[in-house]
Amino acid sequence: MSNYLDLFINGYKGYANYLWNEITNPGLQNYFYWLIIVSLFFFGLEVRNPWRKNQAIFRKDFWLDTFYMFFNFFLFSLIIYNAASEVVVNLFNDTIRNISGGFDLQQSNPLNTLPLWSILLIGFLVRDFVQWWIHRLLHYSPRLWEFHKVHHSVEEMGFAAHLRYHWMENVVYRTLEYIPLALLGIGLYDFFIIHIFTLAVGHYNHSNISVSKFVTGGILGFLISIPIAFSYFEINLLPEATIMHQILVLLLGVIAGVLILGPIMKYLFNHPEMHIWHHAKDIPDEHRYGVNFGLSLAIWDFIFNTAYIPYNGKDIKLGFPSLSSFPKTFFRQITHGLRPKK
Repeated sequence: MSNYLDLFINGYKGYANYLWNEITNPGLQNYFYWLIIVSLFFFGLEVRNPWRKNQAIFRKDFWLDTFYMFFNFFLFSLIIYNAASEVVVNLFNDTIRNISGGFDLQQSNPLNTLPLWSILLIGFLVRDFVQWWIHRLLHYSPRLWEFHKVHHSVEEMGFAAHLRYHWMENVVYRTLEYIPLALLGIGLYDFFIIHIFTLAVGHYNHSNISVSKFVTGGILGFLISIPIAFSYFEINLLPEATIMHQILVLLLGVIAGVLILGPIMKYLFNHPEMHIWHHAKDIPDEHRYGVNFGLSLAIWDFIFNTAYIPYNGKDIKLGFPSLSSFPKTFFRQITHGLRPKK
């Protein structure tokens, strides 16, 4: 027991040091500044070419949502979650070892022999699929829905709304995510590149922008071609490539993305025109628990018949029926749902 207490204390101290290092040492592998960079990028797009022209640049609750971004990814982790997770991870691994007679999830990682790009792809797909089911659970369970209401209390959509959610969602998501990821040997903490990619997709889903499917296809094609052109993530298809070869690969990636991925992009990935309906105040009776549950990928909603885009919904009302009586301040929102309803 004292060992787990030490893990809790060391986890708290370790994360505090990590967070301070993140803030004081900017770098390409620094999540703190990637959050700022990605946020500024989508904020710039909202200012330059807004989908809802009559929505203010600093929309309703803009600063509240901005604070949520840092609270949920940094402050909440610093206060309790990271330290507690260290205990949970070790307790889970110790339990597996005791039950299986010494089997170690990390040392017996079934993905160890695969190249990094495939590990990232598998981790992303598994995580997104598990998160899709967890998201549905947040809507189906009356108890969990009270926590999830914080995210749905957004009345004007923008990129920062992505990370406006109750801190209990961190607990629910990370707890239920961990087991399938750990069984694959991926562990509790996702790879850095997956974090950044899903952060960007989530910001995009909530942004006040509308982007052509061919443009998004071209962007994805470009991103896919980068590790091929520069031999990242253990992809060595061009071991002795010249600069001209690399430029050609990038151009071909963009063209292939536009022509091949473009027509199907909005069936593969979530996007603002789709996600706006997830936040709709009024939803059809046949989908009374919600629609469009995808976080990054849209394919799960099309597979399980929860996709719903009846028309261009850029001006629909957002929220839920009892929104007018829902808490408006940060403190009252993060304490909402902690006590069962009378």
